[in-house]
Amino acid sequence: MKLPNFLSGPMSEIKKITWPTRKETIKYTITVLAICIFVAIVLGLFDLLYMHLLETYIF
Repeated sequence: MKLPNFLSGPMSEIKKITWPTRKETIKYTITVLAICIFVAIVLGLFDLLYMHLLETYIF
């Protein structure tokens, strides 16, 4: 049967995975959230500026 041979490859690769610690996971999560909030603020400010420019010079 070829199924055991097919499954043995991925299983041996899964054993090689090094998972992050709880402390690393929290640090990475906070970093991603901070970057997302920063980008949202910057894009929001650009949107406000663009709206203001449109209202001032076009409408």
